[in-house]
This record gives sequence, structure tokens and C-alpha cells, in this order.
Amino acid sequence: MSDNVTIGLIQASNDVDGNQPVEIHKQKAIEKHISLIKEAKDKGAQIICLQEIFYGPYFCSEQNTKWYDAAEEIPNGPTTKQFQDLAKELGVVIVLPIYEREGIATYYNTAAVIDADGSYLGKYRKTHIPHVGAGDQGYGFWEKFYFKPGNLGYPVFDTAFAKVGVYICYDRHFPEGARLLGLKGAEIVLNPSATVAGTSEYLWKLEQPAHAVANGYYVGAINRVGTEGPWNMGEFYGQSYLVDPRGNFVTIGSRDRDEVIVGEMNKRLIREVRDAWQFYRDRRPETYEEMVSLL
Repeated sequence: MSDNVTIGLIQASNDVDGNQPVEIHKQKAIEKHISLIKEAKDKGAQIICLQEIFYGPYFCSEQNTKWYDAAEEIPNGPTTKQFQDLAKELGVVIVLPIYEREGIATYYNTAAVIDADGSYLGKYRKTHIPHVGAGDQGYGFWEKFYFKPGNLGYPVFDTAFAKVGVYICYDRHFPEGARLLGLKGAEIVLNPSATVAGTSEYLWKLEQPAHAVANGYYVGAINRVGTEGPWNMGEFYGQSYLVDPRGNFVTIGSRDRDEVIVGEMNKRLIREVRDAWQFYRDRRPETYEEMVSLL
């Protein structure tokens, strides 16, 4: 396994108005992202991550049971299977964030991880679920209406090219899971997101580079672009990036364009940084008891 791995991060706008049927959203977005994945492959990408619930709008702007129809089983749903075939065809790892249905009516915000031979390696379910009050237009981040908190912990997936952890959007504000992904051997953590300009934008380039430094791994942060009607709750500001374990930006995308952002991670650098900053050696877990208490 080479020390050098090329990462592809895909940011895109949603091209269909939210009033359109769910199946139209999924069809158009899947077509677009297949094309973007092929572009990433052509640029040398070996591990490719899409944005949060890539096959439609950020529907959590409203509370509408219509969007439950977007959910699929993982791995037995049609979208996972379609992208397993694509991963095998192209020989790439795909991190596929979709809306998951388990059983009759239990829903999660999930990312499936597909290896370069098309095999399904497992999934991560978003752990921290925001529920933020509406603005003047009545739109907000109503995620608890749609998602149960994740219950699979913080798995790390041993892919053909690197050990991959996944965090999803709001998870990025919580350092605990970021540390656990490192302790479990992650060499890169991918964070597919849907986040708009305003309250948290200044944190976009602070928190995740800090996770990378504190844990000695790469982070790939992915955000969509554009505005989405009919809600128009704000601008998704893109700027997807790859950051190294020293906190340096390897590559960063535009604010407002569909784009494939490609950058290289180097595993030797991970080892060098961890040798220099022995944060794992110097941990004091015996002092952490209060971390799991509701103080």
C-alpha cells in the first residue's frame, strides 16, 4: 500500500427546486455525481467523498414527511448497489452519504463506505443531531424531525488505500468522536456537510484543522454550494478542503462552483507528526471519568 493517496472531494449545487418530487431530485443528483466521480477518477482520485445526503436538497430546512421517501436501506438499497458497481468499475473507494431507512420507519443520516473492488465495508451514522430554531422565513435545521442519533459508534474502515473514518456535518463541533477515530487508526477523516453562511462559517477553517493537528491525521471537509429553493435559507459556501496533520491546507475549493477538489495525503507525514507530537502517548484517560457524566 503506497504512502501517497489521492483524495477527491466533491461539492455541488442541487439543481431541482424543493417542491419537485423526491424521485426527480434523486435522479438528477445521482446523474450529476456519477459524472463528477468519473472526473475525480480522471484526476487521479483514489478515495472519493460526496457531500451530506448528496442526492437531493438539504431538506431539513422544513419539516415535511415527503422527504422520508428519499430514505433507503443500506446496503440493500438501489443507490448503494449502484455506487458499488461504479466503485468496482473505476477502482476507487467511495464514501456515499445518503438518507438511511432501517426497518419500517427508523431513519438515520448515514454514509456508506464502499471499497475499490465494489465491496460494502460498512457505514457511519451521524451521531450529533442539531435542531436549530427557524429564522424570519420559518426555515431552520430541523434534523431531529428526520434523523435518529447514530448508534454504531465511530468505526474506521480499512480500505484499499487508507484507513478511513467518517464524521458528518454537525459532528465536527465535537472533539470526542474525532479523537476516537484517531485512536481506532484513522489516517483520514472525511466530513460530508451541508452548512450555510452565517453563525458557524468562521469555524469552518478552524475546527477541522484543529482535529487534524490534535489527532495526527488528514481531514477532508466537504460542503455543498449555492442556494436551494423554495427555502433559500442561506448560501451553502463550498470551500471543501483537504488539511494535513500539521493543520496546513493541501487544497481548497471555490465558494460557489460545482467542483472536484483533489489533493494528496502522505502517510509518512502522519508518522512524522505523531513522532514529534506524542499526543496519544501522553493522554490521561484515567482522568476522563467526568467526560461521560452529565455535569
